[in-house]
Amino acid sequence: MPNVPTDLKYTREHEWAKQDGARVRVGITAYAQEQLGDVVFVELPKVGARVTAKKPFGVVESVKAVSDLFAPVSGEVVEVNADLPNKPETVNQDPYGRGWMIVIAPSNVGEWDTLLTAAQYEEFLAQGGH
Repeated sequence: MPNVPTDLKYTREHEWAKQDGARVRVGITAYAQEQLGDVVFVELPKVGARVTAKKPFGVVESVKAVSDLFAPVSGEVVEVNADLPNKPETVNQDPYGRGWMIVIAPSNVGEWDTLLTAAQYEEFLAQGGH
């Protein structure tokens, strides 16, 4: 079973979300990066872009597949990991740390409560993760 930190929330599309004050830091889970294989390209929105919960905000491309990235919450992108376009392999090396993707200023704080806890995400993975 992949690493599932308990201090994060999760989506059924395999993104993680971490409250960072009034903001939410977002990346893909260890499970997602394992399924993708070697990440070779990451396309992220620009600062100021608006994202909608459960809708795509970017793309991650690996040697195996191209996958959409889904926003865990709605809001405005206030920070983007500028290292990823030049070092996409960081997503594989440190998905919960240096491999983070965007930071969102949420517009609907209630959406946080709809995300999966670590235990719920682990159960979802145990059932096949789809």
